[in-house]
Amino acid sequence: MTATPRLPDFAWGVATSAFQIEGATAEDGRGPSVWDTYAGTPGKIRDGHTADTACDHYHRYPEDIALMRDLGIDVYRFSIGWPRVRPDGAGAVNDAGLDFYERLVDGLLDAGITPLATLYHWDLPQPLEDAGGWLERDTAHRFAEYAAICAERLGDRVRHWITLNEPFEHMALGYALGQHAPGHILLLDALPAAHHQLLGHGLATSALRAAGAPFVMLTNSYTPAVPFSGNENDLAAAAAYDLIHRRLFTDPVLLGRYPDLSALGLGALPFVEDGDLEAIAQPLDGLGVNYYNPTRLTAAPPESPLPFDIVEFDHVKTTDFDWPVIPSGLTQTLVELTEDYGDALPPLWVTENGCSYTVPPAADGTIPDQDRIDYLAAHVEALDAAIAQGADVRGYLVWSLLDNFEWAEGYHQRFGLVHVDSETQDRTPKASFDWYRKHIAQRSGAVQRQSESRRP
Repeated sequence: MTATPRLPDFAWGVATSAFQIEGATAEDGRGPSVWDTYAGTPGKIRDGHTADTACDHYHRYPEDIALMRDLGIDVYRFSIGWPRVRPDGAGAVNDAGLDFYERLVDGLLDAGITPLATLYHWDLPQPLEDAGGWLERDTAHRFAEYAAICAERLGDRVRHWITLNEPFEHMALGYALGQHAPGHILLLDALPAAHHQLLGHGLATSALRAAGAPFVMLTNSYTPAVPFSGNENDLAAAAAYDLIHRRLFTDPVLLGRYPDLSALGLGALPFVEDGDLEAIAQPLDGLGVNYYNPTRLTAAPPESPLPFDIVEFDHVKTTDFDWPVIPSGLTQTLVELTEDYGDALPPLWVTENGCSYTVPPAADGTIPDQDRIDYLAAHVEALDAAIAQGADVRGYLVWSLLDNFEWAEGYHQRFGLVHVDSETQDRTPKASFDWYRKHIAQRSGAVQRQSESRRP
């Protein structure tokens, strides 16, 4: 068995998720997830795309590991598919599914890449959703059981774990607005899904610690809430958005309490039971930060159920997803977390940062995605600026290694450093792949030279 490589003081990497790349959705005993059901519902996914094949990573993972080795990354963030490991969510363990993740992890270790495993990236087993999903607190306990199963099988080789990916987005898009699986439109009545995800995080963290895990993180999405103007109502709208997006998912984890939610018209949360906050506020070894762009807010009209509206930025370049490109927002995010949470904040990791640009292969077969290179270079500079201002950041991971199934957008949004032909599954590294490889080599070499210069 190959030992887990020691991570450098600052790690460079890439990130993916199981449902978006694996395919093989009916292979090896894997059960259906909420995203299989949602994607199979007419009208939910653009052009009716499904992830039945996705990037066929399930069969092509050795090729993808070879790409990562060529890229020179230190760490690979991937997710484990809960339905592949425990198809019913609460029943028998599927050993064949765990066998796949063993093969993946062993391949990564043989390539000198540290595996960073995310336990939940939105693919809830459908039977658990049928029983109420994250609206039911029982799902948190089933999640802790699943975490223990994964740690028992993989924990001798996987030493770095993330419990949840972006619980705000999963709650907001999946339970409040109906734009993602499982497709509920509950608005603020979706808040139990927020709490039960956080409770699941805490219980899973305890299960991982009991199995000997030395490194556990939670990954949240963060976006600076920018008021449309200096008007008092716009300032209040931005504060309310920051409350539900950032503080609702960070305060309980780091401070052991929920923030005052009166700006959202809420008082005490009736679904919070005795002992929940203590369970949620487990000490962590890192906090994952997924950053893509700031959010601009204005006051909502009186009839709106929420106290804010999202508005576009003026005269700002956007990605193909129409997301504004504002690298300074990453600096702001990292510095504000550092200042606002102080000693309660563990080291930060940028666990996702990237952009969607569709650039077809040129006549010579190259893919000159200069816009992606510009985006990544500017955000690395923004990262460096945050570190210079005191943010303790230990890693930066690009989303994503591969063009993949981008949720409700199907295959229309391409985030990859590697182009994937959806028909042939051929992989072609883009110009941004080469840029990132050279950047990693340059930065890693600079760190090595600094280390050697300190030796007596």
